[in-house]
Amino acid sequence: MLRLVPLLKGRPGLFLSRPESSSPALENLDQPVPRTSGRPQFWREPAYTGPYVNPLHRGPDYSVVGGIRPLATNKAEADRIVKQKELAKKVVQLLGEIKTAEDLLESTNFITMTEVASIVEQYSKIDNEVERAVKIKDEANKFFKDEKYDIAIELYTKAIELDPQQPTYYGNRSIAYLRRELFGSALNDANEAIRLDPAYVKAYFRRASANMALGKFKLALKDYDAVRKFRPNDADAKKKYEECSKVVKRIAFEKAIACDYSEKKLIDSINPEEHPVEESYSGPRLDGDISPEFMKDLIAHFKAEKKLHIRYAYKILLAVFNILKVQESLVHITVPDKKKFTICGDVHGQFYDLCNIFTLNGLPSEENPYLFNGDFVDRGSFSVEVIFTLLGYKLLYPNHLFLARGNHESDTMNKMYGFEGEVKAKYNAKMSEFFTELFNQLPLVHVINRKIFCCHGGLFPDENVTLEQIAKVNRVRQPPEDGPMCGLLWSDPQEENGIGLSKRGAGIQWGPDVSKKFLDQNDLLYIVRSHEVKPQGYEKHHDGLVWTIFSAPNYCDQIGNLGAFINITGDNLYPPKITTFEAVPHPPAKPMMYGSSFLNFLS
Repeated sequence: MLRLVPLLKGRPGLFLSRPESSSPALENLDQPVPRTSGRPQFWREPAYTGPYVNPLHRGPDYSVVGGIRPLATNKAEADRIVKQKELAKKVVQLLGEIKTAEDLLESTNFITMTEVASIVEQYSKIDNEVERAVKIKDEANKFFKDEKYDIAIELYTKAIELDPQQPTYYGNRSIAYLRRELFGSALNDANEAIRLDPAYVKAYFRRASANMALGKFKLALKDYDAVRKFRPNDADAKKKYEECSKVVKRIAFEKAIACDYSEKKLIDSINPEEHPVEESYSGPRLDGDISPEFMKDLIAHFKAEKKLHIRYAYKILLAVFNILKVQESLVHITVPDKKKFTICGDVHGQFYDLCNIFTLNGLPSEENPYLFNGDFVDRGSFSVEVIFTLLGYKLLYPNHLFLARGNHESDTMNKMYGFEGEVKAKYNAKMSEFFTELFNQLPLVHVINRKIFCCHGGLFPDENVTLEQIAKVNRVRQPPEDGPMCGLLWSDPQEENGIGLSKRGAGIQWGPDVSKKFLDQNDLLYIVRSHEVKPQGYEKHHDGLVWTIFSAPNYCDQIGNLGAFINITGDNLYPPKITTFEAVPHPPAKPMMYGSSFLNFLS
């Protein structure tokens, strides 16, 4: 039986310590290890030969230190690293699909794969593969019930490898994918289950749920209709069919009455002065130019769980719309030497964690610029507070606060995951519609010092796309189902070379060879993207060519992950310095409390 070795406080291969407080020393993080010019180079600690103290690790206020090598501040920790490496080698031997033990240690699924390998080893003496598959499937079911979906998925996969003709294994893995919101993979498994057994009713449920999540309501309706015929007395099937039917009819009606977008825009009908400010309103007032004092008052007002008056909300929306509409889809950012620049990932409506970022790293200013890399809203139930804080700072510092579009800055996602419902609850339906127009204006890409390529998702099937072509992409629309814009918002990196199908059902998965070609062709150093929750708040991919940054700790109040943000300076672009942080308390508003009822159907 494999024995789990306790992990260090950082991911293997990185040495870090979490900040204990909001000490001013955070402003003076350790300088990253110097690199040679050109492509990022990594250097690693040799085997432990005696007492060693990392010269760059200077105490609890230093949240991340540049340089990629294991933490070995004493012999006990060095021995622990050796044991981790030995364990990783055994996991690779048992599972086979991971290239090397080092690849496993560098990944964030080390614990997951170790759990999987332990169970695979437990039943390895059962000669009959069908019987062994049943045992592994039963273990997967236990992890699924415990909401450990990643482990369940890997175990269902092992069962499928042993007995690929069993439709229930695909059906079970499909619902696990649904719970992980990997709708493309859920759809594929449901299709395979139906192919193996056309009478497998649960698979039609799974396929309908995946299609609903992907916005393919007509296909979902077809499957719910099939379930009704299989089970005419099933109340749940009837309810889901009726709800889906309503959506299909509503979409058809809206399409029938829709006017040409270019002829009429909601922005033309908005006049903030139509909304008088009541004498009882005690919040900040924007009667002139926006100021740092206004923003500080606004944050305090939001922390007190109060709304910004609708007049001032519309003023900010209109002003930022006019700033964004003149920009190209790709924005170049220049960071001077010795000047700090911060990149944040997904915030997802976690306003109090956003405030904690400002506590740790300072408020936005001309001397403290930020890029927020998409997915500001949805899921978290303080999305209105997050977006008006970010838009306010964009208005105050238009050349020092940058906002990129994420896949959740879109109409379909906002309807499903809560932002539309939250805006309607806190303001009105007209404002929620205007946010659609505003989000359409957000840039898709930011390039820092012509070397760091920042987008929310990732790359695209056409490996020859240039920065100049991206700058000209028509972004003033809802995200398409393919092409560069889709990839920039939806894609994810993969370990294998080449291009693969997306587990999400949108965008692609791209490998290290694709990263290298794109970076080389455009004379770039590396890619910073967001889009995926990571246990440590970040992950390094493709040997440092791609970095994921995610800034919503304890995502949806249940994942338990850290958040993170990146600091660079103009003369030290690589390696990125990463600060990790834990979630902070917030008022008792549950995530997704404004979400669509359709989320209850993902089963």
